[in-house]
Amino acid sequence: MELLQSTDFWLGLLLIIWINIILSGDNAVVIALAARSLPPEQQKKAIMFGSGAAVVLRIGLTVVAAMLMNLEYLQIVGGALLLWIGAQLLAGEDEDEGEGSEHSSLFSAIRTILIADLVMSLDNVIAVAAAAKGDQVLLIIGLAISIPMVIFGSTLMIKLMERFPIIITLGAALIGWVGGETVASDAVLRDFSAANSWFHLTAAACGAVLVFIWGKFNQSRKHKAIQAE
Repeated sequence: MELLQSTDFWLGLLLIIWINIILSGDNAVVIALAARSLPPEQQKKAIMFGSGAAVVLRIGLTVVAAMLMNLEYLQIVGGALLLWIGAQLLAGEDEDEGEGSEHSSLFSAIRTILIADLVMSLDNVIAVAAAAKGDQVLLIIGLAISIPMVIFGSTLMIKLMERFPIIITLGAALIGWVGGETVASDAVLRDFSAANSWFHLTAAACGAVLVFIWGKFNQSRKHKAIQAE
């Protein structure tokens, strides 16, 4: 019996790790986009603090995730927030100088990571909780293991963004896609989405396009403002 329980535990842990690998890609993209403009030292801090705090958030969310998913308009607000974050990350931060500005930029990056992860992690948390089958120890271990995965993914993504800038645009569009999906998954739209199979995909695509257009517009406006100075 103990062996069976042990086998179930390890199978459950492997399942949770696999779920995290599949579902944490968008979180790694957000962290990479938020940290990419920071100096290398601050990039490491933003990735470490952001990833660690994000997993702590997920553990806390597990308790109330199912209830939150059923609150009307919550995911619409969260999806809209993701669209805004995606557009801001695509537009990029203004370059600041000075130690105070560096601390401000680091704090801003971590704040962006936490807000985006809070919205994007609800479905991740429910999937992981289902795999844990009520085993809180298994759940916490599985989520804790996801920290190095997200850190590695974010670090790799930043290097790829430096080498292939198009990934920045694709990453922002991915955040927009998730934002559109989040809006379409809201409790108030669930019946309509179930009855119209095209709605979910269309909302996601519209989110990606909106972030691209909005972000590029903000980017252009910033460049014009800099040239005018």
